[in-house]
Amino acid sequence: MGYAQKVPETKQVSNYTIENCVNQFDLSKAKKTNSGYQYWFADKKFTEENTLKMSIVEPGKSTHAPHRHPEEEFFYILEGKASFYLDGKTVEAGPNTSLYCPPNSEHGISNAGDKDLKYLVIKKDLR
Repeated sequence: MGYAQKVPETKQVSNYTIENCVNQFDLSKAKKTNSGYQYWFADKKFTEENTLKMSIVEPGKSTHAPHRHPEEEFFYILEGKASFYLDGKTVEAGPNTSLYCPPNSEHGISNAGDKDLKYLVIKKDLR
């Protein structure tokens, strides 16, 4: 014997639409950096907590020096070879590898290959 389950009501947020919730990468909209490009799929002005960015780093470069922050962060390697630094140790990683940076850990990522390094950055924004 089946029954219909009542779905709890959720608050409708008017600034989210299917059009602005689907974001296809467009290099012409990417921001040029000293090390390559960065493209925000979802930044802290749009999302409620989490951000998603793609970084493209040229060979031999890094986005910035190793650093710390209170937010945890994930990197997901799409293309290329990364050198990942975490609390005094370094490993190399390639495509389809996730790298986790615990809160307040010293971490950094650089391009260890001869082609562009492309990776996603997933981070919770502590507003």
